[in-house]
Amino acid sequence: MAAESSSRGLDLLSSPVQSSSSLMDIDGVQGEPTTLDVERGRDSIHDSDNASFHKVRGGAYRKRIQYYVPGTAWIPNYTLSFLGGDILAGLTVASMLIPQSVSYATSLAQMSPLTGLFSASIPGIVYAFLGTSRQLNVAPEAALSLLIGQAVSDILLDFPNPHSKEGEMVKIAVGTIITFQVGLFAFLLGFFRLGFIDVVLSRALLRGFISAIAVVILTEQLVPMFGLTALMHELHPESTFDKVLFLLEHVPMANARTTLVSFCALAVLILLRALKGPFQRFWWIYRLPEVLVVVVLSTILCKEFRWDEEGVEILGAVPIQSMGSFVQIPLQSMTLKYLRRTTSTAALICVVGFLDSIVAAKQNASRFGYSISPNRELVALGTSNLAASFVPGTLPAFGSITRSKINGDVGGRTQMASLVCSVVVLLATFFLLPWLYFLPKAVLSSIICLVVFSLLREAPHDVAYYIKMSAWTDLTLMALTFCFAIIWNIEVGITLSLIASLLLVVHRSSRARMTILGRIPGTDRWKAIDEHPDAEEDVSGALIVRIRENLDFANTAQLKERLRRLELYGLGKSHPSEEPRRQQATVLVFHMADVERCDASAVEMFLELCEEYKSRHVRLFVTHLQPSPLAMFSKAGIFDLLGEEALQVNVADAMARIDRR
Repeated sequence: MAAESSSRGLDLLSSPVQSSSSLMDIDGVQGEPTTLDVERGRDSIHDSDNASFHKVRGGAYRKRIQYYVPGTAWIPNYTLSFLGGDILAGLTVASMLIPQSVSYATSLAQMSPLTGLFSASIPGIVYAFLGTSRQLNVAPEAALSLLIGQAVSDILLDFPNPHSKEGEMVKIAVGTIITFQVGLFAFLLGFFRLGFIDVVLSRALLRGFISAIAVVILTEQLVPMFGLTALMHELHPESTFDKVLFLLEHVPMANARTTLVSFCALAVLILLRALKGPFQRFWWIYRLPEVLVVVVLSTILCKEFRWDEEGVEILGAVPIQSMGSFVQIPLQSMTLKYLRRTTSTAALICVVGFLDSIVAAKQNASRFGYSISPNRELVALGTSNLAASFVPGTLPAFGSITRSKINGDVGGRTQMASLVCSVVVLLATFFLLPWLYFLPKAVLSSIICLVVFSLLREAPHDVAYYIKMSAWTDLTLMALTFCFAIIWNIEVGITLSLIASLLLVVHRSSRARMTILGRIPGTDRWKAIDEHPDAEEDVSGALIVRIRENLDFANTAQLKERLRRLELYGLGKSHPSEEPRRQQATVLVFHMADVERCDASAVEMFLELCEEYKSRHVRLFVTHLQPSPLAMFSKAGIFDLLGEEALQVNVADAMARIDRR
């Protein structure tokens, strides 16, 4: 029994005390714990608590780092099981991206092939460590390269010889400053958590913009495909519409060999892509890089049969040293000279590029079962373009829906695929370009035309859908974007459409959702009369209005007018010229259960509204008020103005007050 009692007494001591001391007294004989043992136990408990605290704190820091730099999360946990698929995906995308980036740089952006290749490699490396999407491939895009080309063309109008050395330096400076601004804008949008902009712009606007881009690109590329580039530089048609007229007039003067080469290349590209559908079960056909095949074949044939002697323009020599130093600070006197003239283009590229990227990222995230952060995507894309701007002349780089889908289809499961792709593109930049000396430029234009078909693929379906749904606003917005872009230019078209889209958003958000409540017969329950036909509206001159959303400065500005229309016309549609269908209310009851918060401007406007109704001797009641709006109303002095009885728990209590009066 004594042993059991001693054991129970020892159990009462904490485990750290037992671990730090074997309960030996000073002479080394086992016995009762001494004061020294207890102090040691307390120190041990304190050390254990500190260790736990630092462990938790270290875990929180690690999670923060992994959130801001996602590469620190997937790289330590990378397994060899992903390596085969990532390498195959990287090689497949690179084989498609190398000729595409050369085409975008030379045919659309009017710059050196080097700018396209560097833009297809450096941003992808940076994004691999900062991006939250596992399959997104970041590189130049056709639409964005076209915008760069238009900015370059506008600035080169000030120079008598755009193809001189000075003209080439201007192209590099314009590309550099635009890429820097694009990166800065995207980074700031992500830093200030404005990633929600992808839900502000409607799909109709984007579809109109993409369709217009496709038509503009097709028109631009038909000129070199017919061998009319030199003649176009002489006549210099400005808008896309002018270039269409130019083509119709001068097609009979086309170079026969160039026309044959370009359209045969386009036919082979379409044929090889079409074969991938029926023969998808054969992996080597599905993964066949048709663009690379056409580039290699056309280069060999051009060298063998000397097409360049028959008037076919070739890529020629592209010296690596043509860009000067590989790394330069983007903000220099030469680039700052064009800062103001390119800011609007950079802002437009930033918005459009992010929208394409976030769509591609969300599609892959949904497909492979993970989540992405639009704000982190903006920061990653912004940082990628900022880093790329330190290489002179690079083009803005964003995610591609097509490349990212192929990346996932082939086996890419992490951003290691993008790293492999970027390394392959860099190797091609330094070692492959001399082998492309005889590559016909018309073939590059044919490659871009293949992209046009992808851009136009969904347009007929969307138009038919809008007509079927009688969505005339969306259809009008799409048509306006398309027409303005074709008649004037891409920048004007998308800018006007952005303004129209934002005005629609503001217009819809400025109309606070409200309804009139009526009593369910035989009860004290009040329901919306437009949703419950049996609800009967009060006939004693009381108007009961339920506000169905939070109040802010935007939707409260028209609150007075909306209430006046409800008071005089009810919920039905009416024209301001019509005679009122109802008598003015003598009592107004606000049901505010759905108002969880309101800002100071909204409260101020509500106070002014109450003052006006009180001057008309209209009694006001506020019911179902939530704690946050209640505090705001009290601070603003609304209940001092209306009296304490104006605040009621529910509509039934307010109506009881009215009946007693």
